[in-house]
Amino acid sequence: MENQVRQHTIERNTKETQISLALNIDGEGQADIQTPVPFLNHMLDAIARHGHFDLSVNAAGDVEIDDHHTTEDVGICLGQAIQGALGDKRGIKRYGNAFVPMDETLAQVVIDLSNRPHLEFRAEFPSQKVGTFDTELVHEFFWKLALEARMNLHVIVHYGTNTHHIIEAIFKAFTKALDEATQIDPRVKGVPSTKGML
Repeated sequence: MENQVRQHTIERNTKETQISLALNIDGEGQADIQTPVPFLNHMLDAIARHGHFDLSVNAAGDVEIDDHHTTEDVGICLGQAIQGALGDKRGIKRYGNAFVPMDETLAQVVIDLSNRPHLEFRAEFPSQKVGTFDTELVHEFFWKLALEARMNLHVIVHYGTNTHHIIEAIFKAFTKALDEATQIDPRVKGVPSTKGML
């Protein structure tokens, strides 16, 4: 199989947010994250480093209202970048599954890069906030990401009591599952689907 350049850049400017995002699937875990949402920065850094993706995010948003628009729109941009970087998805494994423990928490994320967007989110957070971050935005982030990346995304928290640990385990399990699903498998000839396309 010829070498594919699997990277994509997104520019999104609205009255609520201004975002520039670049993703390289075949990166080295390099992160350059600058958003006005500190906890989101922490999670995006984890996506890059633990998925071995190069990820650059520069975002401004109306955080004087709340973190919703910025978090949602970064999820939209990351989803679009994943979809754009993968192209026709030739040769990829397509499926990914990862368990990540974090102290008392165990999270699992399962991905199918199916071109059929769906989010199944089986997680509850004991606290409504982590620092200044509203925990309900975790669902919002992954729902918009799954929609724009056109992936089937299942998030399952088996157990956990610390909200920070639960969220961080979800993000890390997501990026490990995405890393697996996007890997090139030399046994896969063409697109991994009986339909002939994804």
